[in-house]
Amino acid sequence: MHQAIVAVGSNFEAEANFQRAEAILTADGYFRGKGENITTEPVNYVDCGAFLNGAFWLETDLDFEAFKAYLKSIEQRLGRVKGRKGHGPQPMDLDIVVWDGAIVRDEFYTQDYTRRPVEDAIARFGIPCQIP
Repeated sequence: MHQAIVAVGSNFEAEANFQRAEAILTADGYFRGKGENITTEPVNYVDCGAFLNGAFWLETDLDFEAFKAYLKSIEQRLGRVKGRKGHGPQPMDLDIVVWDGAIVRDEFYTQDYTRRPVEDAIARFGIPCQIP
């Protein structure tokens, strides 16, 4: 079984979309817990609302690429528009940040809105993770 910490972000009906994503992940058997959410201002955009950012702890028997594709399918179900810039308005953004104890997304090191919720989830659930 693989363990993942997934960064979650939305700035369009954020609370509702977080609940929808959690419900889908729970129904499919992957959801184990979530860290504390934070609200942040958009990066490189002035014409969109604040983002709700969080992190979900998930477990799966899928391999990395299959699970990544599964998460993208949830984004699409929740209305994400492919090709829209990542820092702009989005109903849902799900990115694997930690996979089996390794940081796999460089954004963890450069974006506080990713790092803080992921670190909270790691600490809250005692997820083994090597953070340099």
